[in-house]
Amino acid sequence: MTFWICAIGLAHAEEPPLNPGAVPPPQIGDYADCRTPGREFVECAPAIPDRWRLAENLGLLKTRWWDPYNQNTLKGDRPIFGKDWFFVASIVSDTFAEPRSFPIPVGVQTTTDPGDLDVFGDSDSFAFNQNLITSFSLIKGSTAYKPQDLEFRLTPVFNYNFARVEEKRILYVEPSEDLHRHDGFIGLQEAFVDYHIRNVSERYDFDSVRFGIQPFSSDFRGFLFQDNQLGVRFFGNRDNNRFQYNLAAFARLEKDTNSGLNDVTVRPRKDYVFLANLYRQDLPFPGMTSQITAVYNMNRERNDIEIDKNGFPVRPALLGSLRGRNYDAAYLGYNADGRVGRINLTASAYYAIGKDRNSIFTDESANIRSYFAAIEPSYDRDWARFRLSGLIASGDGDPFDGTERGFDAIFENPQFAGADTSYWIRQGIPFIGGGRVIGVNGRNGLLPDLRSSKEQGQSNFNNPGLILAGAGADFDVLPELRISLNANRLWFHKTDTLEALRVQGDIDNSIGWDLSSAAIYRPGFIQNVVLRLSGAALKPGDGFNALYDNNEKRDLYYSVLFNVVLSY
Repeated sequence: MTFWICAIGLAHAEEPPLNPGAVPPPQIGDYADCRTPGREFVECAPAIPDRWRLAENLGLLKTRWWDPYNQNTLKGDRPIFGKDWFFVASIVSDTFAEPRSFPIPVGVQTTTDPGDLDVFGDSDSFAFNQNLITSFSLIKGSTAYKPQDLEFRLTPVFNYNFARVEEKRILYVEPSEDLHRHDGFIGLQEAFVDYHIRNVSERYDFDSVRFGIQPFSSDFRGFLFQDNQLGVRFFGNRDNNRFQYNLAAFARLEKDTNSGLNDVTVRPRKDYVFLANLYRQDLPFPGMTSQITAVYNMNRERNDIEIDKNGFPVRPALLGSLRGRNYDAAYLGYNADGRVGRINLTASAYYAIGKDRNSIFTDESANIRSYFAAIEPSYDRDWARFRLSGLIASGDGDPFDGTERGFDAIFENPQFAGADTSYWIRQGIPFIGGGRVIGVNGRNGLLPDLRSSKEQGQSNFNNPGLILAGAGADFDVLPELRISLNANRLWFHKTDTLEALRVQGDIDNSIGWDLSSAAIYRPGFIQNVVLRLSGAALKPGDGFNALYDNNEKRDLYYSVLFNVVLSY
C-alpha cells in the first residue's frame, strides 16, 4: 500500500529539472490534460516528426543536398513525399585517355605517306572518352527489410569522344576526311518500371517484373550477354533467397557507332534474346553458388543493310560472300561462383547449337555446334590475391563442311584475366586483307569472332576461336592503393577460317603474350573518387606476325589507359 501511495504522490509532484546535457523535449504546451485521472499518457503525447526526420528535428544533424555521406533526401534516406516514396539521384563522371598502337591498314585510295606502298600504315593512335552518367529513381516501399513495391528509373548518359589516327579511311569511309574525329551523343541506358508482384513467404521471398531498358548479365563474368537492353524480365527468389530465377525477353536496341550507347531514336533491331536461368546458393557445397541457364538468340536481319555513322557497312559484314544472314543460336550453360575452402573460384561453360541460314563461305544453311569454357581460381593471403585464368572458345576447323564450330557471344563484356587492363581485351584489332571493316576481335571483348562491330554487327560462328592461359595478382599495398599484374598467353584454337579468308596457308596458332599492370587509387578510402593508371603490351607470336607482318617491323604493341571516375 505504501508503494502505491508514493507512486501517486510522485505522479503529482513537480517535473524534475532537465539534465543540462540532455536533448530538450519538444514543446507541447500544457501537460495538465495528460495528468487527468483515467487517461493513458500515450493518448496525449505530442505528435513527433516521422522517424526519417526525427534526428534533424532534434538538432542532431543537418542535411546538405551535396553530402552523400550523411542523411540526404536525394539519396533515398528519407521520403520525398508521403510515408514511403523515396527519390534517389546519382551522377558519375567516367573519363579516360588512351594512347595505343595496333596494326592499321593503309587506305585503299590514299595514305598519309606518299612513299608508303605497304599494306600496313602507322600503328599509333589516341582515344579520349567522357561519359556523364546520370540516374534518377523514384521508389515506393520500405526497403530496409523487404523488397520495394514499385520503382521508376531513368538513366541518360551524355558522351563526348575524340579519336586520332595517322592513316586515312580509318575513322571515316571518305578519304577526304580528317585524321581526327570529335563526336558526341546522348544515350538512354535505363528506362524501366519495376513492379513487386507479391511476397511468397514471411521472410519476403518474392516475385517481381521489370519492363523497359534495363541492365542484365547472363552469367557472373559477362561472357555471353551483358548489356542494357529493351525487354521484360520476371525475377524473384525462394527458400530464404537460396534460389533466384530470371525469365526474360529482349529486343536489342541499335547502338551509336562511336559511343556504344543505346540509340532510341531508331527502331530496335530484328535481333531477339530469350533467357531463363536459375541460381542455387550453397550448391554443390556451402560457399558456392551454381547457375544453370538457357539462352536463345533469334536474328532476322538478312534483308537489313546498316551503315554506321562513319560510313562503314556493319550489316551484312563485308566478309566471305558479303550477303545478309538470319540465324538461330541456343546456348546451354552452367556457371559457378564462390569459394572452395580458401580458394575463390569462378567457372563458366556453354554449348551453342543452332542454324545459320546463310553461311558466309558456302551461301548455304549450316549447323552451329560450338563450345566455351573458362575458369579462374584465386587465393587470398593477407593483402595479396593470386589468380590463375584458363579459357577455351572453340574455333571452326573446316569453314566449308556445313557446320560452324566457332563460338561467339551475343554481346560480351568479360570481367576476366585482367579485364580491360589487358591489351587483347581492351583493343579491337582490324582483320586486314581478309575482309573489309572487320575486326579480329572486338573492343572490350575476348573472342576473335571476325565481326564488323561488336555493337552493331551480327554474331559470327565462322571464327578461329581462342585459348588463353594466364596468371595475375592483386596487391593492396595501402588501404587506398591496389596494384594489379597480369600475364596471359594467347593462341587461336583453329586457324582454318583465317587461312581461307586470307588465302594464306600455314598460319600459326600463336597470338602472343599479353602483359599488363594497373594501379588503382582511392583517396580517403572512398569509392567516390577512383583513379586508375594501367599499361599493357602485346608481344606478338608467330600467328599474329603472319597476319601482320607490317612495314614498321614492330615487335611490341602497347596500350596506356588513364581513367578517372567521380561519383555522387
